[in-house]
Amino acid sequence: MLAALISRLREPRRFLQVLAGPRQTGKTTLAQQAMEVLGLPAHYASADEPTLRGRPWIGEQWELGRLRARQAGKGGALLVLDEVQKVAGWSETVKRLWDEDGAARMPLKVMLLGSTPLLLQRGLTESLAGRFELVRVPHWSFAEMREAFGWTLERFIYFGGYPGAAPLVGDRDRWARYILDSLVETTISRDILLLTRVDKPALLRRLLQLGSDYSGQVVSYQKMLGQLQDVGNTTTLAHYLELLSAAGMLTGLPKFAGQRVRQRGSSPKLQVLNTALLTASAPLDLEGARKDREFWGRLVESAVGAHLVNSAAGTKVQVFYWRERDREVDFVLRAGKRLAAIEVTSARKKETLPGLEAFSKAFRPHRVLLVGAQGIPLEEFLLRPAAAWAAA
Repeated sequence: MLAALISRLREPRRFLQVLAGPRQTGKTTLAQQAMEVLGLPAHYASADEPTLRGRPWIGEQWELGRLRARQAGKGGALLVLDEVQKVAGWSETVKRLWDEDGAARMPLKVMLLGSTPLLLQRGLTESLAGRFELVRVPHWSFAEMREAFGWTLERFIYFGGYPGAAPLVGDRDRWARYILDSLVETTISRDILLLTRVDKPALLRRLLQLGSDYSGQVVSYQKMLGQLQDVGNTTTLAHYLELLSAAGMLTGLPKFAGQRVRQRGSSPKLQVLNTALLTASAPLDLEGARKDREFWGRLVESAVGAHLVNSAAGTKVQVFYWRERDREVDFVLRAGKRLAAIEVTSARKKETLPGLEAFSKAFRPHRVLLVGAQGIPLEEFLLRPAAAWAAA
């Protein structure tokens, strides 16, 4: 990812480089590495403050970047603005300044970083069309956690892909508090509630907990409302799930039906986007989770689902589930006209797989994959992105 970003920044073409992804996935570190490798005069500033910055703040930081560029001459300079989406009306200000630099041939390269992809992308599409390239920075994969920290497969499945939390895993309670307090609560309070209208904050928090508890299960919105003991409507709940998905925490996979109308109206399959969100609030440590076959099987399936969703982001691959009556397929990948049906095998499941057989008869997928003890080794599966498994 760093090499691709550096290559883009060195091109003569002018594009804003926008790094978007959940908290604690390495966006700032990536930007700092890019600053170091490029070797250009640079200015870094962050809007991640308890009190939101205003539009003049962007102008002030931009002028500092321009000053670096003027002093550097033809070589130019680099400006990095972190958490830029927290400035109200940021995109209009950035558009004006960027266009001014283009007209003046100012040699200033710009990177924007944001931890709320949905809000960031709204600003991009509304004001900055044709002026930016998006670099998605998802939760870290098994391959990345293994390379950086030497993690085993079991450790990744349990502790998930938060690199900032990796040094704390030796103290499970401390690690869990970090996940819940520094990541989950900060994301909700500062990335969602502070920037988006949410009429029922308590409901949004309970929805995240419910989604973590039921990750890997298909739950109707009506049943969710019953579980959450709320009298709200399903439209509100679907909106809150969308906000949690945009924040990189919890999503609802749609049902594959071959018809988009039916997909939109289906009950979602709840899916955490990082297994740490499931285990941090669980009563079991790694050893206890491994011994609980039911819990471990659900955790493995959630790890596979998170891997597919995270690695499919920004590609042509779409991720679904499928179910008809009592027959189900864990995940369905669609890339153009190609389909791949994926079943995660575990001790908690029966040996027979009627769901795959029924799905194959109905939709004739190009690939049918078993992941786990009866098929592709889990470690091998998690080392390759969704696009690789969706291909013929």
